[in-house]
Amino acid sequence: MSSAARAFEPSPNNLEAFWMPFTANRQFKGKPRLFVAAKDMHYTTIEGRQVLDATAGLWCVNAGHGRKKIVEAVQQQIAKLDYAPAFQMGHPLAFELASKIVQLLPGDFDHVFFTNSGSESVDTALKIAIAYHRSRGQGARQRLIGRERGYHGVGFGGISVGGIVSNRKFFGSMLSGVDHLPHTHILAKNAFTRGEPNHGAELADELERIVTLHDASTIAAVIVEPVAGSTGVLVPPKGYLKRLREICDKHGILLIFDEVITGFGRLGASFATEYFGVKPDMITCAKGLTNGSIPMGAVICRKGIYDAFMDAPDNTIELFHGYTYSGHPVASAAGIATLEIYKEEGLFERARDLSGYWQDAVHSLKGLPNVIDLRNLGLVGAIELEPRPGKPTARAFEAFLNCYEKGVLIRTTGDIIALSPPLIVEKGHIDQIFGTIAEVLKTLP
Repeated sequence: MSSAARAFEPSPNNLEAFWMPFTANRQFKGKPRLFVAAKDMHYTTIEGRQVLDATAGLWCVNAGHGRKKIVEAVQQQIAKLDYAPAFQMGHPLAFELASKIVQLLPGDFDHVFFTNSGSESVDTALKIAIAYHRSRGQGARQRLIGRERGYHGVGFGGISVGGIVSNRKFFGSMLSGVDHLPHTHILAKNAFTRGEPNHGAELADELERIVTLHDASTIAAVIVEPVAGSTGVLVPPKGYLKRLREICDKHGILLIFDEVITGFGRLGASFATEYFGVKPDMITCAKGLTNGSIPMGAVICRKGIYDAFMDAPDNTIELFHGYTYSGHPVASAAGIATLEIYKEEGLFERARDLSGYWQDAVHSLKGLPNVIDLRNLGLVGAIELEPRPGKPTARAFEAFLNCYEKGVLIRTTGDIIALSPPLIVEKGHIDQIFGTIAEVLKTLP
């Protein structure tokens, strides 16, 4: 083999070339944690250990790992049609998947715009919102309202409306014309609540203050996560989302639910809009759409959003926006197979039926050292820990490492442990998850 050929050989023992996302790279590469396989509820490490997945990968593997139906759909599709352009062309599976998605939702959701990730879904929804108002002769409506502690991906639109400081502080001034609602995490009043907190619905009225400041005629949309996930599982207070919907309706403002995490059964319903009985104008989703197997996201619109763009002259492009991989054929095949698994196995209903057992397991940790709050809804849970003085995040990260060594994968954000297992989780798995966490917390300094 020539020296030139050897230069391009893969180097599996060299970890340096990959700049890892949202990772302490130097720390990780000093003692890496590598997965090489996954099946159902477990990962297999490079050393051959089994690790129980208590996070559905990154909130995405809702049907469990290595599902045969999805694997075969992907294999067959890539052999038949590996790629087709979505600009002025199409292929059948994208249309089929869009139809299946809108059938999952209550009410008048009728159109789907495909993206490749949750971040792209958010930026797409924000652009559609502004363009929608302009198409209706209200071009001054350009302002976007997010929320403190919100996470809406990592595009400039998403971090602008988002409210997690570390995601914003390195990247300049963001988009102009953005304001933020206060977050709903009232620890003093709502600590250790089971399900939806009783206090905080009035925080939605802050939107009225923002409207007074900027005038409704300048505001295009409000975007919130129904349950804020990546910031540490912040469950909305009772009545909060309903109040937001009422204020948006009053002032002609579009309401966007970022359901990248809550979509596809996480709360025991198709989407949070079904769970809470509150309908936004648009829903962003990704993750569980393809069970994490192939990158794909979507924006789902209520009736009238799409129609507002269709008054353009014939043969003109109505929305100058899209992606090379919008509605990718292999991703579409994965999505169709995933939705079929959800339906055939009743996984959304299964999550709902298990939510009581899950809730009891979450709150069984009350009273353990350094636990200052426990939160849950559907098959989502959070354990908030008291930060170590002068060392924020250190205690939770140590819990993450110790749980991994004991065979359970958890996720941490700040000093909060966040949990979201695949919807195929069994009671024995739940017992193992919380038994392991309890064991670790009892010994954690």
